[in-house]
Amino acid sequence: MKFTLIAAVVLLALAQGSFAQDANLDIVKYFEDFRTKLTQDMATLVGNPELATQTENFLQEKKTQLEPLAAKIQEQVKTVAANAQAQFQPMMESLQTQMEDFFQRLTEQRKKVQ
Repeated sequence: MKFTLIAAVVLLALAQGSFAQDANLDIVKYFEDFRTKLTQDMATLVGNPELATQTENFLQEKKTQLEPLAAKIQEQVKTVAANAQAQFQPMMESLQTQMEDFFQRLTEQRKKVQ
């Protein structure tokens, strides 16, 4: 009886290992098939002239839609830049005047020291 029970356990263990190995092989085969199919589908899509035409048409359509928006944004940027220049110009002129005065005083003090 003990030998029969031990034989049954060993038989079950071998069967389980065999099933696990078969399942592992099935999973590997599934992923290999999936990779092959995906590669074939991508090659078909990339080589499809209709897809290239559709892509070109889509891009042209979006370009046409975005051109007015781009022009509007460009005009707004020009307006903002002009306003910024108008605000900073007096500050820059003041800074330039102060720097000129500073260098002139520095030059005068250097002459006095010599």
